[in-house]
Amino acid sequence: MGYVNQPNRPKQPSLSQLRAFAAVAEHLHFRDAAAAIGMSQPALSGAVSALEVALGVQLLERTTRKVLLSPAGERLAVRAGAVLEALAELMEEAEAVRAPFTGVLRLGVIPTVAPYLLPTVLTLVHDRYPELDLQVHEEQTSSLLEGLGAGRLDLLLLAVPLGVSGVTELPLFDEDFVLVMERGNRLGGRGDIPRDALQDLPLLLLDEGHCLRDQALDICREAGRTEGAPVTTTAAGLSTLVQLVAGGLGVTLLPRTAVKIETARNDALDTGYFTEPAPSRRIALAVRTGTARHAEFEEFAAALREALSALPVRVVAEG
Repeated sequence: MGYVNQPNRPKQPSLSQLRAFAAVAEHLHFRDAAAAIGMSQPALSGAVSALEVALGVQLLERTTRKVLLSPAGERLAVRAGAVLEALAELMEEAEAVRAPFTGVLRLGVIPTVAPYLLPTVLTLVHDRYPELDLQVHEEQTSSLLEGLGAGRLDLLLLAVPLGVSGVTELPLFDEDFVLVMERGNRLGGRGDIPRDALQDLPLLLLDEGHCLRDQALDICREAGRTEGAPVTTTAAGLSTLVQLVAGGLGVTLLPRTAVKIETARNDALDTGYFTEPAPSRRIALAVRTGTARHAEFEEFAAALREALSALPVRVVAEG
């Protein structure tokens, strides 16, 4: 009682069928799913149909307008995802055992770090790890974390703390924020600006989604800035933000690694530094907790701390 005859048992599904089904389950759209995994739409549809035949269950409810998961599909989508994740971990483990610092390393970087730290990162990889195939992806924090969790990215370079489970942070350095203003501002050139000076200044910030915007707002709140004080958000990047400052629209906060590059383009700008302890941010590498490449990434972080020590930052002691 309760046993299934051998001839009626489901057939073994293939990995390509599982990948196709997992993609459809995520996107609920055949065209988007096919694009996501680099498969033609007919091939993807055929793979999912073959999986349904192999398992003997209907996974999808197809209509002319949309695709829905059947009750069985909802249950098996979770299992399919777990199988594919386990396979990715197996391949990652094999790669790490085979040889560290070889093969592909997919590095995600936030926009307020990429232009200022990537030259150092790229030089380090070129000189010390010539067998490493570094692939760089510049995205906002939320997208990077999604990519790390999904296995699309291996390593992140971004501002912390993240407060995300399943992610381990490897701190690199702290850097101060600098006040950037139009030349002639009374605070220009000063090295003793109190934080409470931020209470009433016309502040320009990045658009929603940038972690630097949230950090700047936190600094302003700590300085006693009221919710009603004017904050103008008009820029998608630091370069545009700085040019708006040069045009007299307000002031902004820049991380110190960005100051030299961004202010050198316009002689209408001036800078000022805060009294100690100055507002600052911490930059770190972030990895999946338990990754097979953890020792490799720890070594990479140590090498990067050494390489970044020439920049205007305070390198964090290893560990």
